[in-house]
Amino acid sequence: MRVVYNDSMRPATLRMLFLQICIFVSAFNNLQKIQAKSIVKPNILVIIADDLGWSDLGCYGADLHETPILDQFAHNSIRFTNAYSASPVCSPTRAALMTGLHPARLGITIWSEGARKPDNLQKLIPGESLDHLPLKYQTLAEKLSSIGYRTASIGKWHLGDTDQAPETQGFDINIGGTRWGAPATFFWPFKNDKRFGGEYRYIPGLTFGKTGDYLTDQLTNKALEVIDQANDQPFFLYLAHYAPHTPIEAPELLTEKYRQKIRPEYNHQNPTYAAMIENLDTNIGRIFEHLKKNSKFDQTMILFTSDNGGYLGDTKGRNKIVTTNNPLRSGKGSLYEGGIRVPLLMKLPFAPKSGCIMNQRVVTTDLHHTLLNIAGYQEKEPKDHHDGINLLPMISSAEAEWPDRPLYFHYPHYYETTEPVSCIIHKNYKLLHYAEDQKTELYDLIRDPYETSNIVHAELDLAMELKLRLQEWKHDVKAKEPRKNPDYQVKQK
Repeated sequence: MRVVYNDSMRPATLRMLFLQICIFVSAFNNLQKIQAKSIVKPNILVIIADDLGWSDLGCYGADLHETPILDQFAHNSIRFTNAYSASPVCSPTRAALMTGLHPARLGITIWSEGARKPDNLQKLIPGESLDHLPLKYQTLAEKLSSIGYRTASIGKWHLGDTDQAPETQGFDINIGGTRWGAPATFFWPFKNDKRFGGEYRYIPGLTFGKTGDYLTDQLTNKALEVIDQANDQPFFLYLAHYAPHTPIEAPELLTEKYRQKIRPEYNHQNPTYAAMIENLDTNIGRIFEHLKKNSKFDQTMILFTSDNGGYLGDTKGRNKIVTTNNPLRSGKGSLYEGGIRVPLLMKLPFAPKSGCIMNQRVVTTDLHHTLLNIAGYQEKEPKDHHDGINLLPMISSAEAEWPDRPLYFHYPHYYETTEPVSCIIHKNYKLLHYAEDQKTELYDLIRDPYETSNIVHAELDLAMELKLRLQEWKHDVKAKEPRKNPDYQVKQK
């Protein structure tokens, strides 16, 4: 386990941290022994927020938002400071979590609705993308189900219609999951045709409600039922909350609390968004307490993360700014750090309360293989079909070496924050290559973590080397590229 120290730590504090590490490693070794004997399998709870930015939680530096549950959880678990989503938008990241494969290899590089209706009015026609996760891929749920887990998907799915619904991808039950990426509204009855050009949207699987009922609360209620109904069988609960995705809606009393709290010097300035995040935090607390009440908390692997960076809002000024990823650059859709850096908190099963901070880079596909390893699943696929690594050896031993590997990203589409772009991060450096004008940017993430100074002209040889590696990777995964639009008409200023 890697712990970040600072100069203010006293010897007694260091001794206590060392003792915690020893206890943590001992607990991990005990977990391996238990799994080897097939006596018990840990429960697995994956909570994924939608569009939650890297700096939206208190434990990641939020100023306006209050997240006491997750902050305390971070204190007692593993907090990753350099966790990346596999994509700057939702569906590709979720597909990567389910399969352990990179979105470009899967051929899923934009959200489902965007794949069905690509933007063909730009200079480039976007790269082709599937609007669903094909059944030929074996998902996390299918693998865990094969070794005795009860599986449930609660909340957002966004990986296909009924033919590719969670029930067809290894989940015993599905509540709230459809092909849509956002709800019509967060308030009961959670349906209308007002927001998406007349398309009627709804949230299936919820019981009767009343005016004022809030979606995040109701999905949490269903998650608690899943925990109860699992009885003594190990469960895999995939709780994919829609919050804090648009529409930005929250209970009025909670929103008013943040209207009164906002200060001009704060980075975050949206009281409704802040209320959505506090409500999400409160509901996660309900799940933790329910697990403890049922004596299941200690034996549950818990993972909390987001599918991409925070959504900034409509940059054309039609909507109020939603959030900021400050001090990181940009946000959702972009391959700058603000678009792909996300919160990641992890609690191993059977581990004592011992928090640590991991600064090494990890990515969504790593979580797939790590969860399977914790469950005792023996992966049968050839290793060259993996796009992630098992993190357990590195987070359980101070001596274990982290692999020296590049991370790749590919978003051949337009968004409010970007043009079609691909990216490689290797060692200290990050290179972005834009397809429309062939522009290349290079940043030193150690000296310039906020990507303020493009050093490509000062490091031409390095830039050429990284660009070549990026091109080779795209060829290897058969990444779909954008192409020239013959019908494009230059917009008049």
